[in-house]
Amino acid sequence: MFNTARNALSNSRLRVYSALLPVAAAQRPRKVSTVSFDPTIRQFLVKLAEHQPCFSMRSSDVSILHEPRLFYQTLLNMIRNAQHRLFISSLYIGSEDLELIDAIRTSLRTNPTLHVYLHLDLNRSTRPGPDSTARILLPLLKEHPERVHVSLFRSPKLKGIMARLVPPRFNEGWGTWHPKVYGADDTVLISGANLNTSYFSNRQDRYLQFVDQPGFAQYCFAFLEAASTFSYRLLPSSSPSEDYTLHWPDTMIHPHRIEAKAEQALTTFQRSQRLASPAPFVPETENRRSAEADNEHDVFIFPVIQAGQFNVREEERCLGLLFRELSAQQWPKPSPASHYDGPLVDLTSGYFALYKPYQQAIVGSHLACRILAASPKANGFFGSRGVSGRIPEAYTLFEQRFMSAVRSARREWPHDSSEPFPGVQLNEWEREGWTYHAKGIWVRPAPSATPVLTLFGSTNLNSRSANLDTELSFVLATTSPTLRQRLADEVDGLRTHAHAWRGGSNTDERKVRLGTRALVSIVGGML
Repeated sequence: MFNTARNALSNSRLRVYSALLPVAAAQRPRKVSTVSFDPTIRQFLVKLAEHQPCFSMRSSDVSILHEPRLFYQTLLNMIRNAQHRLFISSLYIGSEDLELIDAIRTSLRTNPTLHVYLHLDLNRSTRPGPDSTARILLPLLKEHPERVHVSLFRSPKLKGIMARLVPPRFNEGWGTWHPKVYGADDTVLISGANLNTSYFSNRQDRYLQFVDQPGFAQYCFAFLEAASTFSYRLLPSSSPSEDYTLHWPDTMIHPHRIEAKAEQALTTFQRSQRLASPAPFVPETENRRSAEADNEHDVFIFPVIQAGQFNVREEERCLGLLFRELSAQQWPKPSPASHYDGPLVDLTSGYFALYKPYQQAIVGSHLACRILAASPKANGFFGSRGVSGRIPEAYTLFEQRFMSAVRSARREWPHDSSEPFPGVQLNEWEREGWTYHAKGIWVRPAPSATPVLTLFGSTNLNSRSANLDTELSFVLATTSPTLRQRLADEVDGLRTHAHAWRGGSNTDERKVRLGTRALVSIVGGML
């Protein structure tokens, strides 16, 4: 019975995937003259388009949400209004989120053609206990076995005897499935937020919605389909002694040895998507009129995959290119009598332990860069019991090391400076009763300008994101003054809860204990 269900599930996926493939090709970006973009990012976009897929759209179809509650209500509305497909990628679904599960159940009952695709992390979703994500999803799987498809990714980093010894609470340290994609039909909501009550109430993140975008939605859906080829499938168990079974679909490859398979799947997928959505830009001298003719599409999005353990490092290439191109810009260097008027980069991460190449790019540049990190109290692990309670302290240590490198390079941007400065300034986000999980980058051509580019998605921009987790992020560039202002409002809104970094103080509150230093020396790359 269950073998038949599995075969039917596979065939169903193939039919849906094949039927929707032409949609991506149908929404290829129009040819646009590079003159339409700000000179600060012009060459970066041209070079990025040589490697990444690109999707164009109108800025009126892009919404930026600012609050967790609005994110939750938007997500529920998408689920309730879905007609053909729901596709959701997250780390896990929290045990308290019964309203979300009920909304999915109601949509399935209301729309007999609706299919639901969930892609989650196996270790996080199968923790022991009755409230695990896997057990929460079982009623949906039993009620709609042909229309609910759950894929669970397991990092192959944890294998052998270690896989048996590491407690379930800590096995995420060897890598997770981290993309956060929430799609309904042709509308997509990209965030860094998971599906847990705190992310819907008092855990700050970023949320960008793209409405009626068949090509972009199909890309996100197809990405999850590609990843499902190296993931388990969650199915109801035929044994009375078990609730569910984890079905591994590839009999030729052991699930702990998927590195080559995953690399091939992701690189082949991204290559085919790039060919289906070729570089949209033409040289300035070739067609200056196209900027005016095609100004209806004033937003361009480039998906970027990072899966270091599978040798897929597009984010590294992208950000290396970005900082090289920004640093190559020629602008008047500030003197005692002049002001800095070069690019301003805002960077934020709820888990600020900047990946070494990114740190070197920032410290080695001559750009103005403002960094916003979570204060210890805004760290999601603040107040946790046991070893995890030391994690906020560990991030203070990472910040101290980063600022030491900044000061050694004489690149610190003083907090008491009233003017923009070609240096690095570190701030902390703190809001009473809230935690911080936002991540991303914004680029302004000048400190007085609004952003022309942003990086958003799942990456925390740290070593863990670069080397262990599987990440999906996006570069968005726009020529729209309205959307640029909304991007400015977004980052400025986050910074309203910022204060100067206090991690360099010698107070007991920010003291890094010897045991924490030892912990970081052992597992620092997992944080």
